[in-house]
Amino acid sequence: MGRDFLLPDLGEGLTEAEVVNWLVAVGDTIAIDQPVIEVESAKSIVELPSPFGGVVEKLFGEVGEVIHAGSVLLTVADDSAAVAPAPATVPPVKAAAPEDPAGETGRPLVGYGPGESTRGVRRPAGGRFGRPAAPTEAPAPAAASPAAASAAPAVQGPAVALLDPARRSPVVSPLVRRLARENGFDASQLSGSGAQSLVLRGDVESYIRGRQASEQAVAAPAAAPAAAPAQTPARSADRPVATPALPAAVLEDIRIPITGLRKVVSQRLTTSRREIPEATIWMDVDATELFVARDRLLAATGERFSVTALIARFVVAGLRKYPLLNSSVDTASQEILQHAAINLGLAAQTSRGLMVPVVHGAQAMTTRQLRDAIAGIVAASADGTFPPSTLTGGTFTLNNFGSLGVDGSAAIINHPEAAILGIGRMIERPWVINHELAVRTVVELSMVFDHRVCDGGTAAGFLTYIAGCIENPVAMLADL
Repeated sequence: MGRDFLLPDLGEGLTEAEVVNWLVAVGDTIAIDQPVIEVESAKSIVELPSPFGGVVEKLFGEVGEVIHAGSVLLTVADDSAAVAPAPATVPPVKAAAPEDPAGETGRPLVGYGPGESTRGVRRPAGGRFGRPAAPTEAPAPAAASPAAASAAPAVQGPAVALLDPARRSPVVSPLVRRLARENGFDASQLSGSGAQSLVLRGDVESYIRGRQASEQAVAAPAAAPAAAPAQTPARSADRPVATPALPAAVLEDIRIPITGLRKVVSQRLTTSRREIPEATIWMDVDATELFVARDRLLAATGERFSVTALIARFVVAGLRKYPLLNSSVDTASQEILQHAAINLGLAAQTSRGLMVPVVHGAQAMTTRQLRDAIAGIVAASADGTFPPSTLTGGTFTLNNFGSLGVDGSAAIINHPEAAILGIGRMIERPWVINHELAVRTVVELSMVFDHRVCDGGTAAGFLTYIAGCIENPVAMLADL
């Protein structure tokens, strides 16, 4: 008897996750605590281990499909009772099309992920989806007149013939239904390749490709040049030669689903703009002495300290001096919650998109500890594999968008925080010192704050304090 592995509670109120990759296939023998699936929640991508050992009987959920907590992920049978399924009951294997690099457009379907399987991948006879292609119309006889040939109906691809308005095939996956709907047809009108004609994602993608091929076949005769006659007449000097018009390029819109991390970011930014009456202030700062201090630290300690780590040190000191900016607004109780701990968020551009990992308890860290914590975040930003605990609890955000090559930005506050400080690129500019023009390294600081939490005087005091620390790092010693 099979045992069902349910999607567990992912914590922190998360009730759904998106299937990223299956690590096992139907028929594989797995052990207890063996990772079987990768899912992406609103916080991170995690591998889920199976609580059961045995043979995988069935997988639930396609790659890209959203599943909810408590839903069945897979069914496992005991080794002793497991029997390999008969070939007739195994749904056809969907493999990525040969022209798709790394299967980018033909993502693997349920149970046939990139993980190694104990069974080889078998292509069903009769084509990719396990049945012969529908017959196409025979070409016109060679003796047919040109007029008759032009009046002949266009050849239709097999995918067009598969669509039947009277058919009602079962469609389980909402992702499959949505993909068909976005392309202008009903998925249930296809004859599915799954068990009992179940329509799978590959069936919908196959129909879309077939329809596009049919449309190109209709346009091909108009684009093909006419055959040249046996003898080409001499070109007249006063008669221009007509050039056949080429068909216009077919442009197609692309729909990109807002899912996973992008969905969470979209919701938070929308909430921030809807709820927070934000104000923005900015100023240019001479950062020349900051680089001098960095070099002196290297000479004195033999250790490297990044400019971002030093500015983060200034921010922590500034939040101690202006603690109201380390707050959030409790809309239910209509109170400003001033946080005791400084949990410094660092906006990071990762392969998964914009994320804000958090350095918790930054107020208790030395400059060296803060530097090491930031270095760990930078290292993990390459693939965005942060543990969920690192992505929660921020009280203030530092955004170094100068790494993107821009001078400034009116950033959006990371809800429910009260402020965000932005650092622009640091470049050499003309600067006046003691009534004389000099070349200095200048950076633009921009700060966005919640006007419900504080007035402009508090925000300006914090920003000018940070600017003073950058222009004269020794000045911060007075607040240590």
